Amino acid sequence: MMNYKKILLAAAATLAFGSSAFAAEKLRIGTEGAYPPFNLIDASGQVVGFDVEIAQALCAKMKAECTVVTSDWDGIIPALNAKKFDFLAASMSITEERKQAVDFTDPYYTNKLQFIAPKSSDFKTDEASLKGKVIGAQRATIAGTWLEDNLGKVVDIKLYDTQENAYLDLSSGRLDGVLADTFVNWEWLKSDAGKDFEFKGDPVFDNDKIAIAVRKGDPLRERLNEALKEIVADGTYKKINDKYFPFSIY
Repeated sequence: MMNYKKILLAAAATLAFGSSAFAAEKLRIGTEGAYPPFNLIDASGQVVGFDVEIAQALCAKMKAECTVVTSDWDGIIPALNAKKFDFLAASMSITEERKQAVDFTDPYYTNKLQFIAPKSSDFKTDEASLKGKVIGAQRATIAGTWLEDNLGKVVDIKLYDTQENAYLDLSSGRLDGVLADTFVNWEWLKSDAGKDFEFKGDPVFDNDKIAIAVRKGDPLRERLNEALKEIVADGTYKKINDKYFPFSIY
């Protein structure tokens, strides 16, 4: 006599195997969560922003289920290499030093560095005018490095753990100016806190390539690159860009 119980068990096992075989890949996106409008934590506690939406669009193209993990900026590359997350989308500049620790995808936008200062100030960006000024920047960023390399003997540099803390000291008068990413400054200048401040001078650096970081040798890099090409080609990138900026940052 046919053993229906065994048949049912075998069928259940087949279904279970089939469903697991087609289960979506699960990946974790790493970001800072303190760098608006690129990555921030909103009032509901969700991590949102341009970086996050781009990363989620890439996940959709790769048919992966992605969750977001936040990390302090200073330790964000060690966290990636410690496998706290699978790839890093946090407005990170490609630098030779960082390339020793991680691999980068193709750039997903191009950044500029620009000073901001009080509207009421006679803040000029030539070296002679900057002499003795107190200038803030976020620690371990291109802006901080640029200040140290180019004006380290001219200005008093104050480095901060977050960009927001640099803005707080600028607002309170403890800084003469801040050097940061143009688009991050642009966002802050639109806020109530930034209404009495403005850009000063032209960008001091305008070819800062921003990319996603993965662990060295990780084949995920090429998959992310293919997904990036797809979201640019099908208009997904532009839709996200236009949500945050009235100009292209690609």
